[in-house]
Amino acid sequence: MGKPTGFMEYNRATSGCEAPTDRINNFNEFHAPLSRKEQQKQGARCMSCGVPFCQSGQPIKGMVVGCPLNNLIPEWNDLVFNGQWEEAARRLLLTNNFPEFTSRVCPALCEKACTCGLNGDAVSVRENENAIIENAFEIGLIKPHRPSVRTGKHVAIVGSGPAGLAAATQLNKRGHLVTVFEREDRLGGLLMYGIPNMKIEKGIIERRIDIMSQEGIKFITNTDIGKRQKASKLLKDFDAVILACGASNPRDINAPGRDAKGIYFAVDFLKSTTKSLLKSELRDGDFINAKDKNVVVIGGGDTGNDCVGTSIRHGCKSVVQIEMMPKLPDQRTEKNPWPQWPMVCKTDYGQEEAIAVFGHDPRIYETTVKEFIKNEAGELKAVKVVKVKFVTDAETGRRQMQEVEGSEQIIDADIVLIAAGFLGAQSYVTESFGVDVNGRTNVATEPGSYQTSVEKVFTAGDMHRGQSLVVWAIREGREVAKAVDEYLMGYTNLR
Repeated sequence: MGKPTGFMEYNRATSGCEAPTDRINNFNEFHAPLSRKEQQKQGARCMSCGVPFCQSGQPIKGMVVGCPLNNLIPEWNDLVFNGQWEEAARRLLLTNNFPEFTSRVCPALCEKACTCGLNGDAVSVRENENAIIENAFEIGLIKPHRPSVRTGKHVAIVGSGPAGLAAATQLNKRGHLVTVFEREDRLGGLLMYGIPNMKIEKGIIERRIDIMSQEGIKFITNTDIGKRQKASKLLKDFDAVILACGASNPRDINAPGRDAKGIYFAVDFLKSTTKSLLKSELRDGDFINAKDKNVVVIGGGDTGNDCVGTSIRHGCKSVVQIEMMPKLPDQRTEKNPWPQWPMVCKTDYGQEEAIAVFGHDPRIYETTVKEFIKNEAGELKAVKVVKVKFVTDAETGRRQMQEVEGSEQIIDADIVLIAAGFLGAQSYVTESFGVDVNGRTNVATEPGSYQTSVEKVFTAGDMHRGQSLVVWAIREGREVAKAVDEYLMGYTNLR
């Protein structure tokens, strides 16, 4: 612990943020990092506490506390304070294959479990992580390392999201010959097309994949396994197969008028924008455009917020975000103590931008869609919504949703974006490989295992655990790599 009194001497400081009315004019990342000197002070705030919940990744009363990757946070915070940036990067990369991803898109479970946050402001762990990895790239520390010995074993990975990429990196490091198949035209999975450019610019992903390619990992795009190529060919040609295709079934809204023109799944909306942005800076017009339109977003999570921010950048006329659940409290309740994840209301970047542009928060709580209203041409023109309340059933003890009588409201809508989450793996993939699925349509395995019901077929990421965070996908990718390595070699020395 380099600065025992650091947490008392220095206040929390974070990167500068471009004003909402300025940043909506482009799709670029909008945070300006602190100077190295100022970032070192932030490293000094780490208490090196006796029980570092920040790195535990352990469940407490059903809720995981701290980092699922068990990042060595107090160690590299101390190294940052002492200006030992190279060693900090080495310690960081021991547990996290892609800090440049997590330091941009992870909600920082580590910070919510930080001991400093119990009575004050948490250590700025995520920004320290970002400073470490970006400095490492800047000084040339992150470079290709091809394995000196190859095992001769061939592994196929279906899906190039964070789970697939993490598994590929680990198995290649071990000396296996890895081929990653991606159905889209670009690599990265949800990092590429599911998360907007302003949260993670796509050059960040391409930079890492370029290094992985130089290390000997083979990438094949535009190949949809189960459709364009049979699963049987992979099972024949490879010694092991990892399914890491994500949770790709968007949850739909079953309401009258669902067939109206102008209703889209959020993932299709976001993907179309990113594809056009990368191809032509949106000049080709080949995307779902919200310009001058009344937008209704169904879903209050991160994806819904991304739809709000993207719609505003298009130049929408208005935007409303419908949330079925009640507004969370502004402060922790007694039932949600530290170091649990705080179940509190968060105003994210998209909502901040809506407030700046339209003068009010776009979210409407305890509301659900009752009907999509069409014009004579079958085009969406409005959404009928109704307020709901949750009551406890006296017999079962379960909370049930009920409509509030007389609370119906009509909201003008030219576009509806459904951001209600995902339900599990796509059936054409699971059926083509013949793997069992559970009741949530995720690929089934024994508890704590990554091996499916089919010989030499493994699974990881959202396809295995259900819709989750990038940090969990990386954790699962690392774990499935160990399972595959042990299957192929009889033992594993992967960490």
